[in-house]
Amino acid sequence: MTSRTAFTPLLTRLRAGVEQREESVVAEWAGIVEWAAGNTVTDPAAGAATIRDGFVDTGLPIAGEGAPLVSEFALMELVAVLGRSPDGGRVYVGRVLECAWRLPQVYASVVAGRLAPWRAERIAEATRPLCREAAAFVDRQLFNATGVGWAQLERLIAEAVIRFDPERYEAERAAAADHRYVEVGAPDGNGLVSIDGLLDAADGRDLDDAISRRATLLGRLGNEASLDVRRSQALGDLARSDLTLDIEGTPGRKAVLNVHITDATLRGTGANPVGRWDQTPVSAEQIREWLAQPGMSVTVRPVVDVAGHVPVTAYEIPDRHRQAVELRDHTCRFPYCTRAAMRCDLDHAQPHGRGGPTCPCNLVPLCRRHHRAKTHSQWRYQVTKVGTCVWRSPSGFHFEVSHRGTHPVEHSDDGDDPEPGVFRHEPDTR
Repeated sequence: MTSRTAFTPLLTRLRAGVEQREESVVAEWAGIVEWAAGNTVTDPAAGAATIRDGFVDTGLPIAGEGAPLVSEFALMELVAVLGRSPDGGRVYVGRVLECAWRLPQVYASVVAGRLAPWRAERIAEATRPLCREAAAFVDRQLFNATGVGWAQLERLIAEAVIRFDPERYEAERAAAADHRYVEVGAPDGNGLVSIDGLLDAADGRDLDDAISRRATLLGRLGNEASLDVRRSQALGDLARSDLTLDIEGTPGRKAVLNVHITDATLRGTGANPVGRWDQTPVSAEQIREWLAQPGMSVTVRPVVDVAGHVPVTAYEIPDRHRQAVELRDHTCRFPYCTRAAMRCDLDHAQPHGRGGPTCPCNLVPLCRRHHRAKTHSQWRYQVTKVGTCVWRSPSGFHFEVSHRGTHPVEHSDDGDDPEPGVFRHEPDTR
C-alpha cells in the first residue's frame, strides 16, 4: 500500500502551482486596471463618446455606477489579447473594474493574496447592479473578505439595497411576492403526494410552528411514528381543522366514490379490489384508512358508462359528460402528451357549429397548449373510434393516440387528410 507521505512532494508542487497561477491572475488584473485608466472615455457632453483618430468611440459601462466608461474599440483589442470570447471577455474585464473602482477592500485583498480572484469575481458580479453607495457599504463590511460566505454576501447585498435603494427593493419584493404558490402533486401508487410551495417568510414560520406544535402533541398522545411522519400528519390535521369551518356544506373531509360492481366482486373472487384517486390506482385498504377519518362525509356516485351516448343540444359541456371523458381518456389526446384529462379543455372534434353534438363521443381532451396547436396551426386529427384519434402533423407524419398510448402510423391516403376535428366515421348520436 502506498504511504500517504509519498504524495507529499506532488501535493506540494500542486499547491505551488495554484499560488503561481493566482499570482499570474493578480498581475493580469493590475494590467487591466492600468489599461482601463488609459482607455477611459470621459466626454459626457458627447453622449459618452469621444473622437479617437478621426472616428467616434463610444464608452461602455461594463461595471457599476462610478467605474470608468472604457473605449469600445480598445476593449475589443484587450479581450482578444486576453484570449477570451467577446462576451465573456467583456464580463471578465467588467468584474475587474468593479473591484478596482467600487470595491477597494475586495481589490486590496486580491492584490495581497488573501482572496482568490475567482471569489472576488463572484462578489463583483453581485454588486454590479447596486448604486454607488450600496456597493461602498458592502465593500466596507468586507474588511476581511477572505472569511465571507455566499449566504453572508447575499444578506449584505439585501441590506445594502434596503438601506440605499429602497424603491428598487420594494419593486423587487413585490415582483418576487407574485411568484408565491402552493402545489399539491398527484398521488402515487402508495396514496402519498408531494407538496411544494413558496410562501411569505412570516407565513412560512407560522406554518412551521403550527406543524411542530401539533406533531409534538401527537407524540405526547401516544403516536409512535417518527417526527417527520408526525409532522406530515399534523399538516393534514391543520387542513381538517379548516374544513370544519365550511359554512357552504357539510364540514370535514369529503370524498366522492364512483362505485364499480363486477361479477368477481359479487362472487367474492378474483384479484384484490383496486380503487383510483383521479387516474392513479390505490389499494382498497388505503381508501378505508382515508374514509375512517373523523368527520368524514361520503358521496356515492353510480358507475359512469364511458361508452354511453347522451348528447345535448347546447355548446356548454355538462359535468357528467366531462367526467365520462376524463374517466375514458385519462390524458390529453395529443401525441405523447401526459397532461391529466381533468386539467384539459374538451374540444368538440366535429365543431358544434358544423353539427357536431355535445356528446362524450364527440369530445376530446386537449391541454391548452395542444388545443391551441389544433386551432391555430396545421396539426389536424380525426376520431377513428370513440377514444381514439389519428393526428396529422404539419409535415405529414401521422400518430394514433388511444388508451394504449401513442403510436406512429403509416398513412398512404394523403388526399384524406382532415380538416380540424373531422371524423373518419361519423359520431354515434344515439
